[in-house]
Amino acid sequence: MTPDDYLAEAPEPHRSTLLQLRQQLAVILPDAEQGMSYGVPAFIVDGRPVAGFAYSKKHCSYFPHSGQVLGQVKPELLEGCGHSKGTLRFPPDTPPDSRLIRRLVELRLEEIAN
Repeated sequence: MTPDDYLAEAPEPHRSTLLQLRQQLAVILPDAEQGMSYGVPAFIVDGRPVAGFAYSKKHCSYFPHSGQVLGQVKPELLEGCGHSKGTLRFPPDTPPDSRLIRRLVELRLEEIAN
């Protein structure tokens, strides 16, 4: 399965929201490879997943592919989203704030570099 196949199977409004998120990630990570990691679409840098996303019945998810990244962002950036150690959950009709996504990607790239 490819990211395009995965998104084609997503119901609305999940698909449109994830397509917006994918576009945000493509701008932030223009040189990243787009592929699948752990069964979900992901942006991959130097063979390591940096950002992934998925849908489920009641929400969409963002995966920083790290158990450390979400704990490093300011709580106000997480407003309106549920989260656990390695998953950010958001409504199926509302993508996360672009500042949050940019910060999560930056933190993950820093983590990979070290």
